[in-house]
Amino acid sequence: MPGEPASVSVLHRVELCDTDVTGHYHHSTVIRWVESAEQTLLYRIGLDHLPVMPRVRYDASYRNRLWRHDVVETRLRVTAVGRTSVRYLFDVSTGGDPSVEGALTVVNVDGATGAPLPLNDQERKVLMESGAQEGDGLSSVFGAAPVPRGPGQRPMTRPAPEPPGDAWGIGYG
Repeated sequence: MPGEPASVSVLHRVELCDTDVTGHYHHSTVIRWVESAEQTLLYRIGLDHLPVMPRVRYDASYRNRLWRHDVVETRLRVTAVGRTSVRYLFDVSTGGDPSVEGALTVVNVDGATGAPLPLNDQERKVLMESGAQEGDGLSSVFGAAPVPRGPGQRPMTRPAPEPPGDAWGIGYG
C-alpha cells in the first residue's frame, strides 16, 4: 500500500523585519516561510539535490493578521506531481487558527538551459509516498504554543515586557 504524500511542519517567529508599518506581518513574508518549509521537506526526503525549481504559480488567501513575536507554524504538503512539476498546498497558523492558506507550484528545470526537466520515477515516488517528515522549529527554544490574548491585545508568544519605545515601535525590535 502506498504511503501518504510528503509533508512537513516548520515553526518560525514573526520578526521585526517581517512586519510593515502597521505592525503585522507583510504579505511577502509568507512565501519565505513556505520556501523554507519546502527546503526542509526536500532535505528530509533526500531530494535537496534537485537543481532548480522556479515558482510558476503562487496563490495565497490571507485570513488573519500575525504580529511581531508570534510563533507561526507553516504546514506544507505535496498534493500532485506532474511530469516536471510539483504542487504543494500550505497553511500558516498560530494557535491553531489559520492565518494564510494557499498553493505553490514549482517546475524542475535544467540549470544550464532553463528547459523543463522531467522528474524520475524515484523522485516522484518519494514525493508522493514519504508521508509526514520531521520539521524544523523553534519549539525547543521558545516553548510550544503562543500565549492566549484578550480582546484588543496584540499577541505575544511568551510574556515579556516591551522595552521602552515610541508610538512607532522604535526600540521594540
